[in-house]
Amino acid sequence: MSWARFVNGLRFIAACMFVCASAVAQVPASADHYRRELTRIAQQEMGLGAPVALFAAQIHQESSWRSTAKSPYAQGLTQFTPATAKWISEIYPDLGPAAPYSPSWAMRAMVRYDLHIMASVKPWHARDIPQCDKWAFTLSGYNGGPGWITRDRRQAEAAAHCPDRWWASVENYSTRSAAAFKENRHYPQRILKELAPRYVAAAWPTGDEGAVCFAF
Repeated sequence: MSWARFVNGLRFIAACMFVCASAVAQVPASADHYRRELTRIAQQEMGLGAPVALFAAQIHQESSWRSTAKSPYAQGLTQFTPATAKWISEIYPDLGPAAPYSPSWAMRAMVRYDLHIMASVKPWHARDIPQCDKWAFTLSGYNGGPGWITRDRRQAEAAAHCPDRWWASVENYSTRSAAAFKENRHYPQRILKELAPRYVAAAWPTGDEGAVCFAF
C-alpha cells in the first residue's frame, strides 16, 4: 500500500468517526435510558425488523425524551391526549389502564397506535403503497388524527394526484387550517428525514425500512 493511500484511508476513518460522534451528540443523552426497552417493545410488536430508529425519532419529536412533558392538550413521553390514551387502552386492553406519564406504557401505546393507523391505510388504486409513504401517512395520522388521512387523500385525488402516495402528492393537499397544515406536514418530514438519520448514525436499529426512508 502506498503512503498516499494509507493517509487517505486514515482520513476516511477519521471522517467516519467524526460523523458518528456528531450523530451521537445530536441524540439526547436521556434517549439511551430508554433504548433497550423501546427496542424490546418495537421488536415484540413488529419482529426483529422493527424500525426502532424511527420510533426513537418520533419520541424525540414529541417530547425530546421527557417523560414529564405536558402541553395544553397532551401528556408524557409520547404526548397522548387524555381522550386518545383512554381510547387506545380500551381497544387494546393488554396495554393496561391509560398511563401517559409512564414511559413504558407510553412507548407501548405509541408503537401500537402507529401500527393501528398504518393498518388502516389501504391502497385505493395502486397495487400497494410504498413503505416510506405508508409511514408518512401513519405519522401524519398520529399527529393530526387518523380521520384526516382519508379526507386528505380525497383532496389529492380530486386534484388528479395519486392518493396512494404521500410525498409530492397527498402531502400537498388538505382542508385543515394553515397552521395545522404546516405543523402536520412538518411532522413526518422531520421525523423521517431529519431525526431518524441521527438515530441510524448512532447505531439504533433501523429495521426493514431503514435503507428506504431514513435518507441522509
